[in-house]
Amino acid sequence: MSTEPETTEEAEPGTPGAGATDDPQTADTDADADADADMVTEADAGTTPSEGEETAAEGGTETEGATDAAKLSEAAAELAAQRLERERIERRKAERQGPIEAGAKLSGTAADLLAAVRAVESGEKPAATAFREPAPTPRRTVTPEPVRRPEPVAAPARTSVPVAPEAVAAVGAVLSEGGAPDALAPGALAALGEGADEQLREDPWQLLRVAGVRPEQADGFARALLGAECRPDDERRGRAVTVWLLEQAALAGHTALDAPALTAALAQRAVPDPDAAVQSALAEGDALVFQDALDPAPPAQEEGAEESEERPVRVLIGLERYALAEESLADGLARVMNSVPKADGSADGWEQAAASATRSAAELIRSVAGHGLVLHTGGDASQAEAAALLHAARGLGLRGWAAAHTPGGRDGFTVRTARYDLPDGPSGDAEDGPVTGVATVAGLLSGAEGPGRDADGAFDLDLLIVLDAPQLDVETAAMLAESLPDGARLVLSGDPGVLWSAGPGRVFADLLAARVCPQVASRTPDPGPIGELVSGVGIGELNQVEAPGKEVVIVPVRDAGEAVHRTVQLVADSVPRAIGIPAEQTQVITPGHGGAVGTRALNTALKERLNPGPGRFGGFDPEDRVAYSPAPGRTAVGHVVKADADGLHLTCSGLPVVVPKERVEQSVRHGWALTAHQAVGLRWPATVVVLPGDAAAALTRPWVYTAFGRAERHLSVVHGVEQALQRAVAEIPQKPRTTRLPALLKAQVPAAG
Repeated sequence: MSTEPETTEEAEPGTPGAGATDDPQTADTDADADADADMVTEADAGTTPSEGEETAAEGGTETEGATDAAKLSEAAAELAAQRLERERIERRKAERQGPIEAGAKLSGTAADLLAAVRAVESGEKPAATAFREPAPTPRRTVTPEPVRRPEPVAAPARTSVPVAPEAVAAVGAVLSEGGAPDALAPGALAALGEGADEQLREDPWQLLRVAGVRPEQADGFARALLGAECRPDDERRGRAVTVWLLEQAALAGHTALDAPALTAALAQRAVPDPDAAVQSALAEGDALVFQDALDPAPPAQEEGAEESEERPVRVLIGLERYALAEESLADGLARVMNSVPKADGSADGWEQAAASATRSAAELIRSVAGHGLVLHTGGDASQAEAAALLHAARGLGLRGWAAAHTPGGRDGFTVRTARYDLPDGPSGDAEDGPVTGVATVAGLLSGAEGPGRDADGAFDLDLLIVLDAPQLDVETAAMLAESLPDGARLVLSGDPGVLWSAGPGRVFADLLAARVCPQVASRTPDPGPIGELVSGVGIGELNQVEAPGKEVVIVPVRDAGEAVHRTVQLVADSVPRAIGIPAEQTQVITPGHGGAVGTRALNTALKERLNPGPGRFGGFDPEDRVAYSPAPGRTAVGHVVKADADGLHLTCSGLPVVVPKERVEQSVRHGWALTAHQAVGLRWPATVVVLPGDAAAALTRPWVYTAFGRAERHLSVVHGVEQALQRAVAEIPQKPRTTRLPALLKAQVPAAG
């Protein structure tokens, strides 16, 4: 690594400047959301919200859309697919026999919680209105698409039933009466549905259902409406704050919370009787309670021996939405693991394919030959092994597809498959072999990409390779698992060292820890000085690497102003001049959106230097680089083309996208600088990672690993955190998340050892 002292004003790679910022900087989420999620999870496991959860402008893949106006939009199709999957999950849940028998010997709070949920299960449980989605148009079976055509598609907006102006006015009147801004009316209607105005009058704390509203704001609203009747011990308040805390925990990546952690958080929110508040939420069906055994299996009992002492259990509270998703995911994965793979040639055919592959690819092919579910771990270079597997599967007559987290990841994997003549999109026919291809996860689920679905609604394929598997949240993973046909093989491939998903859960890490299926670790190292540096970070070591071609450069800075100046200088001048990589192929990555060196400040400075303009299209000009997020946790990098009455026209991964005017503010931001979570699944020829002094507390080993690993040929580090970087790499691992998937898997699948 080059760390020569500064000698000139121009900061060339290898001629660094110096410093640390003094300005506060947010760590990927808005400050309010960070504080709330921190408060919830400190009592749980000392965790903080995962990166990339600041509404819609963060991490992930772009939506590809349908190819003509007669087809459903991707948003409608995806919502329809989700609705069908949830209906299937609910039917399965209804078929199960009665309440869980475990826990009969519980006492105290745990017994009260179990009694409460059994009381709910004995009658008709009310739906959780906070997560009720508008009913989309029924999904049509999608037929395989011969080619992906780059036609303009309307950016998917949140599908909703048209709201009458008088309904908005009625809700706005109630909000104004309570001192809340009437601009919250559309959000309140979306969250509460018909009769939202009456619901708010009867229970003012329902305002917490609206995104962005905090308990103290809801308390003020309630005091204005209820007057003297507003009390901290109001049952409605305790119930609403309970649900709100669980939602904040979900933003931090948890699918459930330990009961003690939840009650402690309620006490911090001035709820006088936290246990009563939790029981009220359970009784109303706003939350569910679970008991997971702490020991994996009870000791064997001899015949005639007295019954042993009760097994210790862990009492968890969670929202129904994520509980159903985890249960569905466990069911789907168990089905994949336990079903017999489809007949696909002889064992000799698989062995011949393995014999012609590299060592790691051969091990992967042999594992897939005999198992329904296989986990494949490794860095970016390991994707060559997944490409070899896809090629081998096609040679054996299997309909194989790969799905990446982002369009950029899809395009990159397509390049890897080019050596096997596997193009991007469907290929093959009855004469030259089965249909194979590469898609995005979102496009596969929506039907805009991929093989389509069969008459039963399952994917029309025999093998699915999911790349960037650590980015799967529980809901997306559940939909994938439920969509696989019986006998299909599933390979989850990814780098376990990168940041986890923006959504709740840690699916890939849970599966690795559960050890319920074969795991193949790649032996293919990422090449060059950058690969050596990133590999060291992955094991907790920040090594100095030899970089004769200035592949890795450290640029020390003293303060926020200098950090911004050096960053712009590197992108616009130094890297293009000294390394030969143009500014449009260089990406800036920083820990947060806010603060003096966050994405907002850096994008402002970079726009002024690289594409100055008045921002006449809602702050954007033609040729501006943008980060477009069609849904939370999914980001595509592109450029502005123009704006007209239809909205803002973008091009993302070579495909035109039109973002409606009303969605621009929420889903599009400038993209010269991104957060690490937004950058997951993407790589650039050059990356400038900015580490201002006030970002030290936000740094973790996975963050550094992810940010450094986005660079292909050149990495510059604008360094202002002094020893905090080395400390983060050595001592601060991935922040834990509370999930139920390991316990659910162990109950269905014997451990593989």
